[in-house]
Amino acid sequence: MAQIIAIANRKGGVGKTTTCVNLAASLAATRRRVLVVDMDPQGNATVGCGVDPAELEVTVCDLLLEEHEGSVAVRPAGVGGFGVLPANQDLTLAEVRLLSHSGRERRLKQVLTPLEKDYDYVLVDCPPAINMLTLNALAAATGVLIPIQCEYLALEGLSALLETVEEIRRSVNPALRIHGILRTMFDGRTNLTKEVSGQLVEHFGDGVFRTVIPRNVRLAEAPSFGKPALYHDKSSAGALAYLALAGEINRREAVPATL
Repeated sequence: MAQIIAIANRKGGVGKTTTCVNLAASLAATRRRVLVVDMDPQGNATVGCGVDPAELEVTVCDLLLEEHEGSVAVRPAGVGGFGVLPANQDLTLAEVRLLSHSGRERRLKQVLTPLEKDYDYVLVDCPPAINMLTLNALAAATGVLIPIQCEYLALEGLSALLETVEEIRRSVNPALRIHGILRTMFDGRTNLTKEVSGQLVEHFGDGVFRTVIPRNVRLAEAPSFGKPALYHDKSSAGALAYLALAGEINRREAVPATL
């Protein structure tokens, strides 16, 4: 069964989509079978994987509304050898319509269940809000990966997300756990970064990934080329950091490589 990892944070601009796309490419490079699920109506993960949202006939919106089966919508990433369940702005429609559905928070789980056998990891890119789309991701996930910048306002958003995760665990998904906290856009030269990073490690211990993702121009550039940083500049600090993160996750989960 696949590890389904929701990449979530209520705060925008912390590197959720960057993490989703680049971690997917890095896990695939270690010979793991990976699927990216774009649950953000902005479709940034779809674009970052090299898929044009304007050319999509079937998206994750259609799957959530039970108009198609999951396998029909899976597209190959432009490079990297992993799959994508793409999204575009139609996903906003799904969020509205789901409000009137019974079992609405479990629709993504139902979509992913028949696909799980084909993948080692399913990475779900969540929107920067606790809405019906994020709740679907958390209800389907085995774990939550939380990207966070080392700044004080980010810590406030973290506590609110942790409360939501605990509520989802109690009410919908008892198996849900915190997969890990990832420090992104890391600049070790500043005292604030060091201080907040230290607080995270002190409070969450091994729940904080050892790998940190630095501020890196190549990571910022790569989406405009429709590819992960690993295929934009494989020697960049950002690409190497996500490869290190993939290795750390593989060791934690003991997921064997595909021969």
